[in-house]
Amino acid sequence: MRTTNKLSAAIFVALLTLTTLPAMARNNNEPPATDITARFAAGGFNIDGFKALEVGGIVVLRGKTFDPAEMARVADYARTLGYQRVANVVSLAEAPDDPAIERSAERALANRRLDGCTFRIESQQGVVHVGGHVQFEMQKDVVASLIRGIDGVRDVKVDLER
Repeated sequence: MRTTNKLSAAIFVALLTLTTLPAMARNNNEPPATDITARFAAGGFNIDGFKALEVGGIVVLRGKTFDPAEMARVADYARTLGYQRVANVVSLAEAPDDPAIERSAERALANRRLDGCTFRIESQQGVVHVGGHVQFEMQKDVVASLIRGIDGVRDVKVDLER
């Protein structure tokens, strides 16, 4: 009889734990976070990795930008959307060194797989634009891959002709 009671008690505790743990994890005394990033799309912000969450009536703004004015602009935009409590944790990133990126890209493209190709390289705030001519279609992918691996490169725009 005692074994049955102990077994019943153990099963009861196990079931109670399985049903209450998810609820406790959900509640955890923290308000739920709602992703409202899409509401900010019309603002056209230049913020890398931008994310906007609403947590307990507070809008939390995250991401990285090179422009301090952009940080203030996104917070002001949140207020125009009707949010009064805004936590702006967008961080200010160091601006990329475009001349250094261009030099690194030129060195990276001096590659045997790209013999016979010609390139024009320009970097603006870490976005590298590559124009010119390649001999084979797959060389376009090689160019993009080599440039993406350079420190400070945020994006690569390839406009190469065959």
